Amino acid sequence: MILILDTSTGLCKLTLVDGDHQFADEWQADRTLAKYLLGYLQQQLSAQGKTLTDITGIGVFQGPGSFTGLRIGLTVVNTIADSQQVPIVGTQGDDWQRCAIKRLQAGENDKIVLPFYGSEAHITTPRK
Repeated sequence: MILILDTSTGLCKLTLVDGDHQFADEWQADRTLAKYLLGYLQQQLSAQGKTLTDITGIGVFQGPGSFTGLRIGLTVVNTIADSQQVPIVGTQGDDWQRCAIKRLQAGENDKIVLPFYGSEAHITTPRK
């Protein structure tokens, strides 16, 4: 089963692809993403009769988007991919989900996905 995840906005989007069966869900995570993302993933897997060990690949939207949302989401799925020893790919664009599934089916593995923020960081000058 392939896990597809997008945490680039306050609305967390999850898709589970198991052969011809697809399950999609959305969760308005906003500022609770860090606290509840892993539990949310486990809950949605459980609702489909699956666990983290059933994941055979992970596709993740790598940006652009929320700095914090991308960091949290990518940290969680990179950790799952490493601990379960499954391939992970990051993609961008409007058809990112299709591209991620295609890359995973072709045997690709980024090993670790880094965020793409879409612009340089806006760093403020310290006041003192």
